[in-house]
Amino acid sequence: MDSISFCGVEEIPLLNASVAFTSSSSVFREDEEISPVRINDSHTYMPWGNDNLMPFNILDLIERDETLSTCQMFNAEVCYGSGLIYNADNSTKNVREEIDDFFLSNSIPSYFLGVCQDFKHFGFAVSVVILDKAGKKIVGLYRKEACYCRLAVVNKKGEMPYLYYANWRNNPSSADVEIIKLLSPSSPWTDLKHQVEATDVRKFAIITRVPTADSTYYPIPYYGSLFRSKWYNIKQLIAISKEAKLKNSAPLKYHIEISNKYFDNIFIQERISSQENKLKRIKQEKQNMINFLTGAENSGKVLFSQFYITPDGKQTEDVKITKIDDSKEGGDWESDIQEAINIICFTMRVHSNLVGSVPGKAQSNNSGSDKRELYTIAQALQKPYHDLLFLVHRIIIKFNGWKGAYPDCPFIMLSTLDENKDAKLVTSTNKNDDDN
Repeated sequence: MDSISFCGVEEIPLLNASVAFTSSSSVFREDEEISPVRINDSHTYMPWGNDNLMPFNILDLIERDETLSTCQMFNAEVCYGSGLIYNADNSTKNVREEIDDFFLSNSIPSYFLGVCQDFKHFGFAVSVVILDKAGKKIVGLYRKEACYCRLAVVNKKGEMPYLYYANWRNNPSSADVEIIKLLSPSSPWTDLKHQVEATDVRKFAIITRVPTADSTYYPIPYYGSLFRSKWYNIKQLIAISKEAKLKNSAPLKYHIEISNKYFDNIFIQERISSQENKLKRIKQEKQNMINFLTGAENSGKVLFSQFYITPDGKQTEDVKITKIDDSKEGGDWESDIQEAINIICFTMRVHSNLVGSVPGKAQSNNSGSDKRELYTIAQALQKPYHDLLFLVHRIIIKFNGWKGAYPDCPFIMLSTLDENKDAKLVTSTNKNDDDN
C-alpha cells in the first residue's frame, strides 16, 4: 500500500452531506513487539518503530499542521538563542586563533540550529567529531540528522557500540549504511581517550539525549501526548470539514477512522495483490460503509467491528465511526479551532501570542511587557537543553587543549523602550553585550 491512500472526503448524495475517512495509527509507542534488524554478520540495529519509519511518520504529522510545525520551529529558534560561541576572553591569543579557525572550518551555526531542531523534534541529537591522523586534535564537527540515525543493539556488556546512518525510507542495503563508532553515552570523554589510544579510529559519534521517565532506545518527546489525546485529529477534522463545506456546501456528517491494517487484512483474505484491484476494493469498501450509514432502510442497524486491548490497556478499533454535529454553519468552528490551537500550543509549551496562531477578531492580547516576559521565560527554560548540548563542545575544548575557553549560548534579552535599545545579550557569566 505504498502508493495507496484511503484518506479523504466522500459525498453522501442522499443526505447532501459528506463523510471523512482518516487513518488511525499508533504514534511513538508501539503495540507490537519490536525486534532487532541485522545489517550484516557483525552489525544489528534496533528499529525506530515497528516499521522503522516512525521518525518520518512523525515529521509528516508535524508538517500537516501549521500550528504544530510553527511551534516546533519557534522552540528550535529559542533554543538556538543568539548562537553557539566558544568564549575565549580568558584564553591566549593562540587559543583564540585556533578557535576562529575551527569555527571557519566547520559550519557551526548550521550545526547548532540543526541539533536544536533534532532535540525539539525527537528528544536527542547526534554529533560526529573527526580527529586528525595523529589523534591529537579534533578538527571536524558536524551533525547527523536524528531521523536517519539508528542505534546498535546493546551488547552483553551493556554497551551501545555503533550508530548507523542511512536513508531508511529506501530499505538500504548494508553497503548503503554508514557505520560510525559511538562513544559511550554515559561517559563519552573517558571512552574517547580510550579509543584514541587503543585504536586507529578517528571518527566518532556522540549522542545527546533528553532524559525521560521511560528508558527506551529512542526517547519519546513530551508532545507525544498531543497525538494520543485526539486533539491533533480534532484540529485536522475541522480543516477537512471547512474544505468540504467550501467545495460543495455539503457539511461532514460522519467521521470514519480506519486502522492502517484494516485494508491489509482484506487484501490478504481476498488474495488481492495488484494496485488496481486494491484501489477498486478500497472504493467498494468505502461505498459499503456509506450505504450502511445512509437510507431509511438502514435505520436501527448495528455495525460490528473488531477491536483489541493493547498491553498498556488501551482499546484499539479497526473501524471507528463518529457522527459529527453539523448544527454549526459556515465559519462557526471559530471557537473550536481556537480551543484546538490553544491545546496544541500548550502541549508544545509555546504561548499562542508569541507565534500569533490564535484566530478571531476579538481575541484578548498580551501587552508588550507580558510578551517580553513570556519570551524571556521561554529562553530561560532552555538551560537544561544547553547543558546537555554543551557536553560535546566541552569535550572538544578539553581535547584540543583550549585552556580558558568554554561553550556559551547567550540569551537575547528584549529591552524596554526607556532603555533606548532593542535588545541585549545575557550570558552565563552575567556579562551583557548591548545590541542596538
